[in-house]
Amino acid sequence: MSVLLFVLGVLAIAVGLAVSIALHELGHLVPAKAFGVRVTQYMIGFGPTVLARRRGETEYGIKALPLGGYIRMIGMYPPRRDDAPGTIREHSTGFFQQMSAEAKDWEASQYGPEDAQRTFSALAVPKKLVVMLGGPAMNLVLSVLILGVLVCGIGLPGVTPTVSTVSQCVLPADAPEGTSCEGMPPAPAAAAGIEPGDVLLSIDGRDIDGWGDVTASVRAAGDRTVDVVVSRDGEQLTLQATPIVDARPVLDADGRAVLDADGELVTEQVGFLGVAGTPDLVRQSPARVPGMAWEAFTGTARIVISLPVRLWEVGQAAFGTQERDPNGPIGVVGVSRLAGEVAAAEQPGFELREKIATLLSMLASLNMALFVFNLIPLMPLDGGHVLGALVEGVRRAWARLRGRPDPGPVDMSRLLPLTYAVASVFLVMTVLLLYADIVKPITLFP
Repeated sequence: MSVLLFVLGVLAIAVGLAVSIALHELGHLVPAKAFGVRVTQYMIGFGPTVLARRRGETEYGIKALPLGGYIRMIGMYPPRRDDAPGTIREHSTGFFQQMSAEAKDWEASQYGPEDAQRTFSALAVPKKLVVMLGGPAMNLVLSVLILGVLVCGIGLPGVTPTVSTVSQCVLPADAPEGTSCEGMPPAPAAAAGIEPGDVLLSIDGRDIDGWGDVTASVRAAGDRTVDVVVSRDGEQLTLQATPIVDARPVLDADGRAVLDADGELVTEQVGFLGVAGTPDLVRQSPARVPGMAWEAFTGTARIVISLPVRLWEVGQAAFGTQERDPNGPIGVVGVSRLAGEVAAAEQPGFELREKIATLLSMLASLNMALFVFNLIPLMPLDGGHVLGALVEGVRRAWARLRGRPDPGPVDMSRLLPLTYAVASVFLVMTVLLLYADIVKPITLFP
């Protein structure tokens, strides 16, 4: 395994993840500034500041731990309301109430009366939703765009019309590999003179754009003699082949053989030529992208919904003898390790294009994970703020219907104990995944 290639793979996924986080925070920053909210910080990472520069009223910077990012908007919590003049200010000595009051007082100390209408809490509900959904939406867009580049620019694993092998005889569909051709009829392709390396251009007058066209043309030909146009060594040749009607496997939409309820091969009587295409990355129509994005979303959502169970399984694998689920949750270290393995892999047929495609697929999955995870309706995630804004909208609409005064913004500072609890759980999850990625890593190549 080349150390240099391994490091390049790690750097590639690290840069891609950093850009994804930066664009996520940009998705919050742009609408916040557009709505007039004063944004004091735009930071990539957590912990000590490594590099920072102030432009206008916002400080832009990079921090030491590249595990996320944030923007800081003034007035995330509404200020405390003073009682009427001459009365004592409302105050509570309860621990949670005190925590809420101190958080609101600290928020209020960060800006003056001139910025009272530039706070996040002063925004209308629709604008709050736009600001908080802007980050996850950016990750969703990135995931779809990366999938688009992968599908339309590089391609997905498939079969090209370049002939890789030519059958010498007609064997039964369920014949085991290595069965002798002795006593079997010759295959139509071999009899027609088709050779490995030929590129199939048309069969029976039907142009060949992909392997699906080859299968459809041959199966439709039955046992008729048809023209097969191939390209060989830069020359176009027209050959004549007579497919035979034989029991062949029924294929699904992805070209895989269909099995019945008992696991037996399902066959049908169709035309058979006896050629195999060449596996390669095949560019697909943009119409494939929405379906793939939906599959990525639903798959990620299932992982998030079952996260407690999956983390328990990760813990059992990390501290026990169980094998780790390759489709389970993985941390930053694990993702970086996989990226390094991909870049340094020396597997037959796994060349530069395949490596780039795999890294892009990983980056698309990471962005989809950021999209789904941030929509969890718990503070301090974006979904928690979204839920707060939705509750605020319902409260205000209900007050209007009943002719009551505006109840004002929802005070999310009251949820600080829950916020700290959730943050602690996320911290434990991060540490667990970090440990598991070190002692029981997921690998692509055994």
